[in-house]
Amino acid sequence: MSAHCQVTGRRPGFGNTVSHSNRRTSRRWNPNIQTKTYYLPSEGRRIRLQVSTKGIKVIDRDGIEAVVARLRRDGVRI
Repeated sequence: MSAHCQVTGRRPGFGNTVSHSNRRTSRRWNPNIQTKTYYLPSEGRRIRLQVSTKGIKVIDRDGIEAVVARLRRDGVRI
């Protein structure tokens, strides 16, 4: 599963871990991606989305119908 939110577009951040001796090693900060199932009443079916926790809050705020309409307008196949 890729670390990419379908709603907000959040992806991993990259950087360095710096030790006490100032050695730097590469690391990445993954977003908190959850696989959630939502029911679309207009189509009478369920859809599965990979969303971050911020994306879940966006869906709660705007509604699943508005978010799906926005995703389809941007060319995402659902």
